[in-house]
Amino acid sequence: MADFSNTLSVSASGLKAQSMRLRYVSENIANVDTPGYHRKVTSFEEVVSQDNGAAEVQLGPVQLDPKELARIYDPGNPMADENGYYDGSNVDLVVEIADAREAQRSYEANLKMFEQTRQMSSALMDLLRR
Repeated sequence: MADFSNTLSVSASGLKAQSMRLRYVSENIANVDTPGYHRKVTSFEEVVSQDNGAAEVQLGPVQLDPKELARIYDPGNPMADENGYYDGSNVDLVVEIADAREAQRSYEANLKMFEQTRQMSSALMDLLRR
């Protein structure tokens, strides 16, 4: 039964990590046109549980993408410098949509694993009760 608990724990941690990843991707997409906005990026880290030794996944620290900001020519913009340029964002909408799709699919895979493990443990408990 411990294996089922470990599997549920790993799946749940994956669900949480992917949902947070989707949140950051959504923030990036929402700020695609925000001047001076730096894209938020994060990575995954493996964490070993002190209780049962099961490895789980969590998001690492959020960092700002160091990629250069887009220079936008708009002399009428109040943020424009003397040459008519201002700093846009460094968010690439195509990259964000691809990241969102990947995070969504990973979330769905973790959810499926969680559901299947729960069904298997329930079936095993039914067999043991007989």
